[in-house]
Amino acid sequence: MTAIDPTAHLTAEQIEELGRELDAIRDEVIASRGEKDAAYIRRVISAQRKLELVSRGVLLFSFFPPAWLLGTAGLSVAKIMDNMEIGHNVLHGQWDWMRDPKIHSTTWEWDHVSPSDQWRHSHNELHHTYTNVIGKDNDLGYGIMRVDEDQKWHPLHLGQPLWNFINACFFEYGIAAYDLELGRNLHKRRRKNPEFRARAKAVGRKIRKQVLKDYVIHPLLSGPSFLTTLAATFTANLVRNVWSHSVIMCGHFPEGVQVFERRSIKGETRGQWYLRQMMGSANISGSRAMHFMTGNLSHQIEHHLFPDLPSNRYAEVAVKVRALFEKYELEYVTGPLPKQVFSAWHKVFRLSLPNKKPKVDAPDREQELVAA
Repeated sequence: MTAIDPTAHLTAEQIEELGRELDAIRDEVIASRGEKDAAYIRRVISAQRKLELVSRGVLLFSFFPPAWLLGTAGLSVAKIMDNMEIGHNVLHGQWDWMRDPKIHSTTWEWDHVSPSDQWRHSHNELHHTYTNVIGKDNDLGYGIMRVDEDQKWHPLHLGQPLWNFINACFFEYGIAAYDLELGRNLHKRRRKNPEFRARAKAVGRKIRKQVLKDYVIHPLLSGPSFLTTLAATFTANLVRNVWSHSVIMCGHFPEGVQVFERRSIKGETRGQWYLRQMMGSANISGSRAMHFMTGNLSHQIEHHLFPDLPSNRYAEVAVKVRALFEKYELEYVTGPLPKQVFSAWHKVFRLSLPNKKPKVDAPDREQELVAA
């Protein structure tokens, strides 16, 4: 936590009034959902499937450099669309109101090594409930990084820029690992837990399915283009992983985004939960194309406030949410992608080093932060 609480000027009554105003924004969108929204997600899904099919077709001739470049670029975009604007948002239940079994959070499976049901639990139920709460939110630092000055520094933290870079390159596997809470469950007794073993087997099956599709079947269909198609698919997965990691880092880790202690959420009200989402998230400014390619997670603040609203509505919601930030004198952390990426990575490097001026904290607070 920062030394100065940026919400200290708000009274309890103001926080609850803020919550009521945010509820009203959500209710307005819920009441206005309709065919225009449904047509949007159907168009996006159709476009993504066509793009992936055409790109994989082009890669059958990937031994020609122009075909390799075109197919790799198309497949990269298709994989980003599948994960960001479609998979992430469908699995949030943003389109469940359509009652379409083909576009429903309980039936959707995505191009990702993490099984959908496990991701929904770790992301929807844990991350969005405990946003940026140290020791409760597994997405905060992905369990491998120091995320706050008040956490005790250890020499191993010197390597966190490297760990973060590796995590970016193989991000889908990192997500699968902390969906499994792998670090916590590597202990011999925990590994024998039937529930953990079942979840680990499900991840193993999903990995085999993805590897078979991307690195065996498609390259084999390419015949003489086997090796170049293999390289193209690896490159597309790498691009997708680095992009999604960057978007998520920009939404949760830039300077100005707050983290919270576990004890701070005891007895948390609806208004206080909203306020934590506002202070624990950051946006990315940019064009409509950029917003689309982020899955509209460039509107991360609005997404954390209303994770089940259709993603195509976040832009209009953002105008009203930003007005509330101004009304209640709160900082709306936002900026262009390069600025937010630099800010997030600067924070990764800064927190990898010991504090120049260590803070003196109460013993119970220090123990709580170290536990993360």
